Amino acid sequence: MPLPYDGLPGGTGISRLRVYDWPAADGLSGGTPHLHLTCSEAYAVTGGRGAVQTLTAAGFTRTPLEPGSLVWFTPGTIHRLVNEGGLTIIVLMQNCGLPEAGDAVMTLPPPCLADPERYRKAVALPAGADEEELAAAARRRRDLAMEGYSELRAATEAGDPEPLAAFHRAAGELVRALAPGWHERWRQGAAAASAATGAQLDRLAAGDTSYLADARVRAERPVPGGRFGMCGRLDVYDLDGPPTG
Repeated sequence: MPLPYDGLPGGTGISRLRVYDWPAADGLSGGTPHLHLTCSEAYAVTGGRGAVQTLTAAGFTRTPLEPGSLVWFTPGTIHRLVNEGGLTIIVLMQNCGLPEAGDAVMTLPPPCLADPERYRKAVALPAGADEEELAAAARRRRDLAMEGYSELRAATEAGDPEPLAAFHRAAGELVRALAPGWHERWRQGAAAASAATGAQLDRLAAGDTSYLADARVRAERPVPGGRFGMCGRLDVYDLDGPPTG
């Protein structure tokens, strides 16, 4: 029988995001373009105005964001948040734990993507640094990712699919060695949540409601401080150890 599951519904992850207001080379303010290889992502906008730019093999799209907006996208979608004033978002992530374990890859220029060590150094934030140093490092990697993103967008809009396909291949190579270890995170999260529901349905069909006596409640507060994420300052919930993504 599946073990009881008391994580967030469906094995999701959640955080509160204040999108960066740093201007980029194109004059727009916002976060670091990147994609996820195995996780869908959703934005529920709680304040401010802005947009999410998305880039897929089907092309480029700009989706406006305002309070009440709900937008989500599947793995492989390159996304960039643009802050037009006070943009704050509740972020919902599929497969809690996988984004923190390296599922996200930023759109750095091809030479950085081809060398795993160079990529890791380019995206890492300095350990033990103060707020000013962390902000500067986060902004540098955002600007570097914007270089690669701008090239990918231009090629895609010009009808050339190969640069985007090459980025997909490079992203896959960067995380391929990590993928086997992600199975256990998935098994304990989304897979466990689904298995628990299946077991409950089987017991209900058999007239057994004894599992309802095992009901429990969890409450969490965000980790204080608001860490520097890819898209902005993140208030995260430590549901499965300290976040690293």
